[in-house]
Amino acid sequence: MKIRPLHDRILVERIEEEEKKGGIIIPDTAKEKPQQGKVIAVGEGRIDEAGKRIPMDVKRGDIILFGKYAGTEVRIKDKEYLILREDDVLGIIEEK
Repeated sequence: MKIRPLHDRILVERIEEEEKKGGIIIPDTAKEKPQQGKVIAVGEGRIDEAGKRIPMDVKRGDIILFGKYAGTEVRIKDKEYLILREDDVLGIIEEK
């Protein structure tokens, strides 16, 4: 199955943060959801008032940061994803 987000929307798979080893064990229900994700698919971009398409800044494969409550959670083939607008992206993580 292939999913193509519309306009300025992005399909993101959350990246689980590595658990820190220590003396305290936090149950899964108390853990916060990660605010980093890998871009799986990108729409073609939004259209401005003049009818011109504005290209997306993010691309497939980028690792991004997004807000805690951003986007809409969806489940596709037993896998959880997040669909959000490009405006909800706080930044792109670039490795040197």
